[in-house]
Amino acid sequence: MSKRDYYEVLGVGRDAGEQDIKGAYRKLALRHHPDRNPGDPEAEEKFKEASEAYSVLSDPQKRATYDRFGHAGLQGAGGAGGFNPDVFQDFGDILGDFFGFGDLFGGGGRRRNRAQRGEDVRFDLELSFEEAVSGLQAEIQVPRMEACGRCHGSGAEPGSGPTTCPTCRGRGEVIYQQSFLSVRRTCSTCNGSGHVVRNPCSQCRGQGYQQVQRKLKVSIPAGVDDGTRLRVGSEGQPSPNGGPSGDLYVFLKVKEHPFFERREQDLHCTIPLNMAQAALGCEIEVPTLEQPYKLKVPEGTQSGAQFRLRHKGIPHLGGGGRGDLYVHIDVKIPSRLTREQRKLLEQLRETLPIDNAPAEKGLFEKVKDYFV
Repeated sequence: MSKRDYYEVLGVGRDAGEQDIKGAYRKLALRHHPDRNPGDPEAEEKFKEASEAYSVLSDPQKRATYDRFGHAGLQGAGGAGGFNPDVFQDFGDILGDFFGFGDLFGGGGRRRNRAQRGEDVRFDLELSFEEAVSGLQAEIQVPRMEACGRCHGSGAEPGSGPTTCPTCRGRGEVIYQQSFLSVRRTCSTCNGSGHVVRNPCSQCRGQGYQQVQRKLKVSIPAGVDDGTRLRVGSEGQPSPNGGPSGDLYVFLKVKEHPFFERREQDLHCTIPLNMAQAALGCEIEVPTLEQPYKLKVPEGTQSGAQFRLRHKGIPHLGGGGRGDLYVHIDVKIPSRLTREQRKLLEQLRETLPIDNAPAEKGLFEKVKDYFV
């Protein structure tokens, strides 16, 4: 039975680059791997066919020979039909992350245990509105794992120590023979560490780590808002195998203010005025984040009028000034009047012009009506 063209097997063109060939092989290998298709001889054959094609097309010298002479040019070069298992020294980079092993076909040496980074830790911190505006040094207690003080992280009682794992003999992995493959997998007895603890530490029970409440001081900058996330490097969980620690992320929850409404770095507040104050004008005291501000309200001020107090808002994160404070005027109409108040208003009514005609539409409304 004649062999299929290697480019056809991988589904790539003859001008395909190295990464295209590797990517095409990865897809086929994941689809037809025996671990995903147990007891399926057809899938096993397709996996073997794709592996053979990749072993040739990934080797520049063999690929050049194949392009010139075809399958006949590979006879006797590197195994049957040109299939050479030595090309799979880096096979773990192609499939190791998916199947949990770093070697196939018995090639390659001892698997390298990569130093893993520790997990990140989240801490929620609630602040008052004023604390968020001014910033502070907050002292927090974060639950995290730290090396046991008795065994110093070894997990073994002082005076003893870990012993070589009897299952993998210290390699951290075991080899299984599956079909034509030799598959390396992490040892389940020692979880890849290569050693086991026979005499566990009485304080941490062999874990090597204990949960503690770690006290930290976190700098909260002025101007933070609800939902702000602060990162504290290397204050997360320690690495399980000597790698770098994770990070601590502090999520801020800012309480609402009873008077101010925050919109990014600006503040908004509403000040009520009675009819006389709005009509005659007045001077009112407006609270700010610092000292009260005396605001002059001109006569004839209408309900809904807005006054802007520059640089009385929230500080910008990282410096660069502050936002503004917007004062909104709400003219209150009394719902109940005393006899004297009613008499005065009736007298005022007689002196004011009466014009109850509907207000004329603005330009926008006129244009809108024209096109309807």
